[in-house]
Amino acid sequence: MLDVRGLTVKFPSRRGDFTAIEGVDLAVKPGEIHGLVGESGAGKSTIGAAIIGLLQPPGYVSDGTMTLGETDLRSLTPSQAHEARGDRISMIFQDPQTSLNPLMTVEDQLIETIQAHSDASTNTARNRAISILEEIGIKNAGDRIKAYPHQFSGGMRQRVVIALALCTDPELIIADEPTTALDVAVQSQVLDLIRRLARTRDIGFILITHDIGVIAQVADTVTVLRRGRVIETGETPQVLGQPREAYTKALMDAVPRLDRKLDRFSTPDDGEAPSAPALTTGIDAEDWLMEGAAQEHLGLEVRDLSVRFAGTRTSIFRKPEAYVALDRVSLTVEPARVLGLVGESGSGKSTLAKAITGLIQPSEGVMRLGGEDLPPARQRPRDHPARRLIQMVFQDPYSSLNARHRIGDILAEPLALYGLEGDKAKRRALAAAMLELVEMEPSNIDRYPHQFSGGQRQRIAIARALLARPRFLICDEPTSALDVSIQAQVLNLLKDLQTKFGLSILFISHNLAVVRQMSDDIAVLKSGQIVEAGDSETFFTTPSAPYSKELLSLTPAMPY
Repeated sequence: MLDVRGLTVKFPSRRGDFTAIEGVDLAVKPGEIHGLVGESGAGKSTIGAAIIGLLQPPGYVSDGTMTLGETDLRSLTPSQAHEARGDRISMIFQDPQTSLNPLMTVEDQLIETIQAHSDASTNTARNRAISILEEIGIKNAGDRIKAYPHQFSGGMRQRVVIALALCTDPELIIADEPTTALDVAVQSQVLDLIRRLARTRDIGFILITHDIGVIAQVADTVTVLRRGRVIETGETPQVLGQPREAYTKALMDAVPRLDRKLDRFSTPDDGEAPSAPALTTGIDAEDWLMEGAAQEHLGLEVRDLSVRFAGTRTSIFRKPEAYVALDRVSLTVEPARVLGLVGESGSGKSTLAKAITGLIQPSEGVMRLGGEDLPPARQRPRDHPARRLIQMVFQDPYSSLNARHRIGDILAEPLALYGLEGDKAKRRALAAAMLELVEMEPSNIDRYPHQFSGGQRQRIAIARALLARPRFLICDEPTSALDVSIQAQVLNLLKDLQTKFGLSILFISHNLAVVRQMSDDIAVLKSGQIVEAGDSETFFTTPSAPYSKELLSLTPAMPY
């Protein structure tokens, strides 16, 4: 159905053309799911954009052929390409929140899409839209279609995006990281839906993802990319189970295993030399942190913690009901140990983290850090020691770093804020030394966040947290947006730092395979309540709660 031969994509610049894709061959049959995997920058999304005709200027296809059925996609005029983009090729993007118009109901968006590619009446288009929503598993579709995107969960929004892609009965759907931000339960539902649509509608899918477990679960064939070139391609069991190329083997070794715990992750060697010589800081960041770690290790105790949010008033005569985000949660993070916190979206994981850090006010309950009472948000002044001792590494490092500040200023801020170093030159030297500790070039200190990759930005976020000399670290989905090799590097770094400095860590993730590698203990949240807690290995080998067993059964496992 789709035949790509010798595809080459270039991006002109003042220094000459940058070749993003070079000589790529790709074939997709009707009803086939073809996976594209590789590290960030491998060219996965660029291939998808080139096929559907959405390459960002000044990028252009310089060579190769792309044929959909009997149609040469490169020979289409702009208007013909626009028509094909709706009628024959559709796309599912990574973030459903940004793919949907927040000011339009789902009904309006589906009807608009159907009518843009057919002469259907509004009533006919609406009936077709309801039928598609029912087909993809949205209950009470006739009523739910009138809702706005924000009134759906993340998984339901992704289903609506899939419905938009199906509105024109396409031959090919390109799904670009469709499950990255979803928990294992919702991810399983979306993948089952994609698999069913491929079989029942005979639609060809190109599934772009950095999650090799997802590819192993649903893809019929797979292509491994590296720096814009095809490394290996073939049927999924052969490529992933018996890889021929060394790079594919290294990529497989970097995948976190659900069936066993590893001491350390293997990472593909990219062979790249440092971008610039290191600065001579004259400071050993490790020694500086050890001075701050002289105090005893601090654990965290949470008892009967509840968080309620005000509900929406539906009548002037009825008091709005509060939404219970956390319901009498109790857990303990032992000193110098890692507690993995898991659960589906909306279970309360991030709410608990925000309550501990003082970002939201709990309704009731007690928190203790190192045996001392930890005041809730409204009673925790700026100069309270917990503000420094508890630090957080967020999911998206780009939004958590000030885009207008240089890295040196971002890293030096905790030193000034907490009074750890008064001399400006010394703060800069400490910032440079900390970059070196997280395995980055200190000479990068004068660059801005947008000049770094996602994995590098996450290292910078970790360095900033460490410069507060914390004793308790909260990692909220710190690797969910990273490809498998960069994820392995960041997780190895966190393991090393935790061991060296005796940090207590609350590690939040929906990726159970990652949690197994990182955690000593585990707690499972469901609907704001703890359903199971205890030793991590016991949980993964003999879980006791039915919900825990369900989560483990839904997690994509590597069968090879």
